[in-house]
Amino acid sequence: MDPRPASMNLTVLHALQEEQARLNMRLEELKRKCKDFPKDKGPFPMPEIPLVFRGHTQQDKKVSKPLISNLQICCPLPGGSALVTFDDPKVAEQVLRQKKHQIDMEECQLKVQVQPVELPMVTSIQVCNQKSSCMVLVSGFPTGLRLKEEELLDKLEIFFGKARNGGGDVETRELLQGSAILGFMKEEVAQRLCQIGQFRVPLGGKEVPLTVSPYMSGKIQDIKVTSQQVPRSVLVLNIPDVLDGPELHDLLEIHFQKPTRGGGEVEALAVVPTGQRGLAVFTLESS
Repeated sequence: MDPRPASMNLTVLHALQEEQARLNMRLEELKRKCKDFPKDKGPFPMPEIPLVFRGHTQQDKKVSKPLISNLQICCPLPGGSALVTFDDPKVAEQVLRQKKHQIDMEECQLKVQVQPVELPMVTSIQVCNQKSSCMVLVSGFPTGLRLKEEELLDKLEIFFGKARNGGGDVETRELLQGSAILGFMKEEVAQRLCQIGQFRVPLGGKEVPLTVSPYMSGKIQDIKVTSQQVPRSVLVLNIPDVLDGPELHDLLEIHFQKPTRGGGEVEALAVVPTGQRGLAVFTLESS
């Protein structure tokens, strides 16, 4: 009796057992990663951000700019107005207690109104996480990898574009901080790469171990915005067109620095002449 068939069966059985053990380990790894993903939906509380106006404005007869941009919030200012920022928020509170102010001039008095400055602030964001069917996240890049961005993306596209590596045609690519996103033309390519999970990719003259996992994208479903008063600034309205810019600026600054008027030290003051519009740019308190 030829013992070879039994020996071959044992070899195949041993290989299947090793493959099963590897797949079980991969399954446990994916389960651990899934625990780290946030829930599909959930509100993310936004921390309160102290903002301050430091005198930066843009003036024109017509202003077209989004009210919120990057780390700045822009507040539209009408013509015949001024924005005053004090060193002490208590001074702003004192000034606002008196809604109408009379500013002394040589031959007359300017009668103006003051009101608080309120800005739109995001208080919470609801995000829905979605697993992309054609995109994967490639992570595990070592620090000090001396490759330019395009060069690194080219090498990733070449490696994961080959069928023998489990890849296929790459449609999109993007480099992130410490990782990369690859988008494939076929869903099965992305699924196959995620199932394999671990790869050794030639980068910078050596083989680098990289991990391929599903790419999760977040889509904003709901956002809540409320008005928040700026603690150190006041808006002065209904300023008559009787003085030139520099003279009016000095007159307003002197008035709102007088303790007898409830004022104090002024950090910034900007005037928008009658017939024009402005944007007051608020930045982070620490910037």
